Amino acid sequence: MARRQLQGIITSDKMEKTVVVQVERLKEHPRYKRRFRSRKNYKAHDPKGEYHTGDKVLLEETRPLSKDKHWRVLKKL
Repeated sequence: MARRQLQGIITSDKMEKTVVVQVERLKEHPRYKRRFRSRKNYKAHDPKGEYHTGDKVLLEETRPLSKDKHWRVLKKL
């Protein structure tokens, strides 16, 4: 089974080997059909510390690496 992938922008790189990535989605209201932006933050594994705030990156789901880190950074876009 393929692993889920998301793309987002790094908002914080202050932790060691971890970055916070903000993923923005367009959702549609079920009744009124209006589209709106929804944002969510994910903590992702960055073992070498090569990605920094403002970078657009691709994330891939992985096994749990800590309490709330279940994603890893694949590459910079």
